[in-house]
This record gives sequence, C-alpha cells and structure tokens, in this order.
Amino acid sequence: MSDTQPASVYDLAHEEVPESSATFAVLVDNEPGVLHRVVGLFAARGYNIESLTVAETDRNAHTSRITIVTRGTPQVLAQIEAQLQKMVSTRHVQDVTKDPNGLERELALVKVKGTGTDRVEALRVSDIFRAKVIDTTHESFVFEVTGAPAKIDKFVDLMRPLGLVEVSRTGVLSISRGVDVF
Repeated sequence: MSDTQPASVYDLAHEEVPESSATFAVLVDNEPGVLHRVVGLFAARGYNIESLTVAETDRNAHTSRITIVTRGTPQVLAQIEAQLQKMVSTRHVQDVTKDPNGLERELALVKVKGTGTDRVEALRVSDIFRAKVIDTTHESFVFEVTGAPAKIDKFVDLMRPLGLVEVSRTGVLSISRGVDVF
C-alpha cells in the first residue's frame, strides 16, 4: 500500500466551496399544513431560513406563494430546489436569484429616537433613501423604507448611530419583470 493514499475518507482534503444566498419563489396549494411541511424540509436537513414570506395569491385557484431566502453551497441550493419541487403540494419553484428578470424587495419599519442634530441627520438620511416618515413624536420617528434587502441593511446601519431603537422587516418578496407568469 502506498504512503500517498489517505488511510480514511476523512483524511481527504476538502475544498472549501463558498456559500451564497438564494431566493426561492414557491407556488403551492393553499391548504393546511403546507407551510409546516416546507419549513420542516429545511429543519430536517439543518438548513437555515433567513427570510420567509407567504400569502395567498389566487383564491379561485387556491394557491399561495412562499418566498424563502436561504444560504448554502451551490450543491446544497440545488438540493433544496429539488426537494421543494418534489413536494406534493408544490406547483412551481423558481430560483429568483438565477433569473435575470427577477426582482426582490423588502419593507421595513425603523424606529429612531433622537433630538437636535441627530434628529435632523436622521431626516436627511431618510430623504436620501426615500424613506417615508409614518409616525413622529418630539423624541422619535418611525420610517417606512422599501427596496432591496441590501438597501434596507444600509439604511439600518446608518440609523444605528443616530438613535436606532427598533426594526421590523417583512422579509423578501419577489416577482419577475415582464409579462411572463410564474
């Protein structure tokens, strides 16, 4: 036996494959237990869900759209997509991150406490991000900001030193440009 061969498969060098984020839009039957089964699919395999939104999209067809943001290696993401497609209640699965016509947006409500120059600066930053003031008191603002998740992250980061108190996010929503139907 040669000394160059590893004694076990565990001794083999493993190439680090970078993880990436993926957004899956899943059209499912709108019936009890479907969301539980989808979430269970992720939990059983140890995959994390970074964002999850779900709502009925067509009452007559009894369908709901689930938008899931997760992370993984390309192999893991392909496995997730294949598992979602295999589910009985699934009508269609789309990896929005691979679709050149895919759009992703999120809504956040951001509460900022501040007075004086911090208050003025918070208004200035909100104007740059096209955030809307939906509530104001003498000591605080609540901003509504929509956009790509990275835009929301940047807005929150800029508000942190200005008195960020609380953030509430909807999770990612997705749709494709053009006339094609999901």
